[in-house]
Amino acid sequence: MDRRHFIGHSAAAIGLLAGLTGQTRAANLQKAEILVIGGGYGGATAAKYLRLFSNNTARVTLIEPNPTFISCPLSNLVVGGSRNMAEITSSYDNLSKRHGIKIIKDSVVSIDPTQKTVKLASGKTLPYDKAVVSPGISLNMNSIQGLAQANKDGVTLQAWKAGAETVALHKQVAAMREGGTYVISIPEAPYRCPPGPYERACQVANYLKNNNPKGKVLILDANQDVTSKGGLFKKVWAEQYPGMIEYMPKHNVVGVDAKTKTVKLEVQDDVKADVLNLLPQMSAGEIAVKSGLANSNGRWVNVNFLNFESTAQKDIHVLGDSIQIAPTMPKSGHMANQHAKVAAAAIVAELSGWEVNPNPVVTNTCYSFVNSRDVVHVASVHQYDAEKKTFLPVKGAGGLSPGPTALEGVYAWGWAHNIWADSLG
Repeated sequence: MDRRHFIGHSAAAIGLLAGLTGQTRAANLQKAEILVIGGGYGGATAAKYLRLFSNNTARVTLIEPNPTFISCPLSNLVVGGSRNMAEITSSYDNLSKRHGIKIIKDSVVSIDPTQKTVKLASGKTLPYDKAVVSPGISLNMNSIQGLAQANKDGVTLQAWKAGAETVALHKQVAAMREGGTYVISIPEAPYRCPPGPYERACQVANYLKNNNPKGKVLILDANQDVTSKGGLFKKVWAEQYPGMIEYMPKHNVVGVDAKTKTVKLEVQDDVKADVLNLLPQMSAGEIAVKSGLANSNGRWVNVNFLNFESTAQKDIHVLGDSIQIAPTMPKSGHMANQHAKVAAAAIVAELSGWEVNPNPVVTNTCYSFVNSRDVVHVASVHQYDAEKKTFLPVKGAGGLSPGPTALEGVYAWGWAHNIWADSLG
């Protein structure tokens, strides 16, 4: 599927307002200041589609501290050593050059919903009429005793936000002693990318299989069972990595001793390992929590799913991994991209005095590499339910791979290049 068809299918999926780019724009749309906070899958897509859906009349500013976009999806391949960071890194340049989006390389330190302003780390204050907040997730380091210090000492890493830690974790795996053990811990759901930890276990095992065949991979999962693609992953572990990957459900990590590299479990005996990849509990991105938007157990943001406006603050729309998700809706890059399009269409409609689309539909596809080549996927479709005021899965839509294939690996890279072009091109 080429970029044009990908965008066309995405537009159809969310049920865009008829004639959206051909109608006369209301003055308040042209004058409104729209700030987009965060340039990930949600924020970058929102910024671009606010311009597209408004026929390039909306005034959009994207605030993002990082100089480039680095994809979390596919970053496990870097951990496993079969790909490099350049292959999952994209420029933000097209957003400004092709779409007229103003990009500010900075961080937002506070949002004042009363004054409708945001304050930047540089000290500058910006006004907004509409704010789109897509800050990803925060890692709650205090949920595992000793983890913050272990990270500070360089003993533990998460690499759950693709970047320097992704490369550092691969180096730790590559330097592991012969026959050593790599441990990855998984917090109770919800967390970013449900199949991600299991895919990472496969990637590390694939590296060890080729470079350290006596090495072990231990998965300590706080959940009752594998949270996504369970049957597929377990089959792969048994067939491709027999005796190498050990999966231990209902093993909740509560502490770590950095000096002895010992993991402390809530119920079971302590575990020692050579490489500790401990994932703590997660919550909405820091700015969402600090701004009082995280009104679901202080961790996630409740939104109106018709326009993704926060239920805590008017005119602030929250996307992606930070929200309290709808039933069976994953926290994924593809889903953040879909949230962004629904929100962008709704914001343009609201500022233009039009009716917001009452029946949005979003889709998701998640690919997981089980080695450097073979892939499995899960796909789903979610329709807004007016009575329940949430998205519900469409029965019979989507599906699961029968098993891993190299062809799906080709599809996975095709998906990646298409969605990067859709969000950033």
